[in-house]
Amino acid sequence: MSENTSSVHPRYHGLDKERDAATRVTVIGMILDAALGIIKCIVGALFHSQALIVDGIHSFTDVASDLVVIAVMKVSRQAPDENHPYGHQRIETIGTMVLGSILIAVGGALAWDNILRMLAGGVTEAPEWPVLAAAVVSVIGKEWIFRYTRHIGQLIRSDLIIANAWHSRTDAFSSVIVVLSTVGAMLGYIWLDALAAIIIAVIVGRIGWQFTWDSVRELVDTGLSPEDTSMLTDTAMKTEGVRNVHELRSRRMGHDILLDIHLQVRPEISVSEGHHIGMQVVEGMRKQLDNIRDINFHIDAENDEDAMPTSERLPTREEIRALLADYCDALPPQSRIRLHYLRNKVHIELMFELPFSDSAPRAADIEAALSDYAWFGSLRVWYSAPH
Repeated sequence: MSENTSSVHPRYHGLDKERDAATRVTVIGMILDAALGIIKCIVGALFHSQALIVDGIHSFTDVASDLVVIAVMKVSRQAPDENHPYGHQRIETIGTMVLGSILIAVGGALAWDNILRMLAGGVTEAPEWPVLAAAVVSVIGKEWIFRYTRHIGQLIRSDLIIANAWHSRTDAFSSVIVVLSTVGAMLGYIWLDALAAIIIAVIVGRIGWQFTWDSVRELVDTGLSPEDTSMLTDTAMKTEGVRNVHELRSRRMGHDILLDIHLQVRPEISVSEGHHIGMQVVEGMRKQLDNIRDINFHIDAENDEDAMPTSERLPTREEIRALLADYCDALPPQSRIRLHYLRNKVHIELMFELPFSDSAPRAADIEAALSDYAWFGSLRVWYSAPH
């Protein structure tokens, strides 16, 4: 028995608000990035700072990433539809990967250009004090937008918005490097400006690699950490009615977690009790990790990891009912049959709504007749007076 516990998750009721919040913080950041990029490139060109120019280009990559974020968030925050029953969060993952790839390319190009410039002895003039002022303004502005963007990203649980926040933080770090290198260059160590440009470019590329690698891991359905998997397994095992847990599989979709799990319960319980036990497991797991969106649980009557799974070739209910009708002349109209398919055997329970008498079907006779069948496991017969 398999169950999907949340085909429509409550989170989707707030998708419009999440999308609006993400768009608003991204537009604010984009305006700030554009202003800082223009200031840093102009000041760097006028006052001899290659590091500040690279830092300005870094700010313009923030503008490009902001445009990617706005476009992706518009699509990825749509509710599930017929073609995308799990939602559209993977589009956000692809957007994060594109953003990371852009950063790797920009960082690599800038680093290579400044390495050649440094080796060729192209650093001849020291930067001037406006470079220092522009870098300080950038540090303050980027640190503020980082904190604001990260807060919104955590609030709406968006890896893409959080990634964009950290991209802003790298711009603040790079501006700090510009401040330090400018002070050093003004004191006579002119080569520090080119070195700072290389360091900033490497930082940009490293952040891009981290974004890209995390996105690739998600797209190939990398599961939860061993620690989280063990925690969820323990939670299921502690649930009343669960005998064993196996095949706990997980994957991510954006910030959300999707789980599949097999729960072994006592074979004689009803379908509804098995479902109830599964729902208790779901509740316990969601208390451990609040970003679990869907949990598909399969109820097992036996541990199919330790033995060969029960064959689908065993007789069906109608086939067994036909056999029983032959040996009981005719099954009483109010009779009920309960079947247990365990260890490639069929264990039968017959419930007759009639008192036991000499004319009633006898368990020993039925069992003797069925014993020649290889699939037959056991038989129990119940008699009760009709209500």
